[in-house]
Amino acid sequence: MKSILLINGHQPFPTSPGRLNRAFCDRAKAHFEARGAAVREVRTAEPWDTDLEVENQLWADLILIQFPLNSMGLPWSLKRYLDEVYTAGMDGRLARGDGRSRKDPARQYGSGGKLQGKHYMLSVTMNAPRTAFDDPGQDLFAGRSLDELLAPVHINFAFFALTPLPTFAAHDVSKAPQIDADLDRFDAHLNAHAAPLRT
Repeated sequence: MKSILLINGHQPFPTSPGRLNRAFCDRAKAHFEARGAAVREVRTAEPWDTDLEVENQLWADLILIQFPLNSMGLPWSLKRYLDEVYTAGMDGRLARGDGRSRKDPARQYGSGGKLQGKHYMLSVTMNAPRTAFDDPGQDLFAGRSLDELLAPVHINFAFFALTPLPTFAAHDVSKAPQIDADLDRFDAHLNAHAAPLRT
């Protein structure tokens, strides 16, 4: 049976209680359970246990990280989760340091990850419209893609040898929301890109 870890990285604010990110997590859980997968969930804005979360990382075939784009990056509680869980896992459970040693300092930096064969997927909600990305004529992102904006997140997972699946994005959720269409696209995205996890 395949194993899925859902990480809800939404950090609640008075103007953003987290209903949309919860809806995406619920949709993902239903999708994977309908296909016979075991699903575990964690909400980074709520208390969690570091050692249990390291174990969850080892247990999962797929780690799906659901979060809103905050200040052009991760919500602070999700960043804290990644910092604390992956730092704890540097004891040899998730990585053998950075892959180098004093006996072999020339080995490639970032080659110590122990999560080979496991996948991750980012699913992001944001106020920015789709047209803000991949267009050199847009001043803010200057032609950058969403994945380029999130490069530090991808590099963090690469450090632990996780393999990316394509990123999903729900754009313009504040100014021009199309939630039903976004949820339908999410279903199609999981069907198309979670192929390595089909049972």
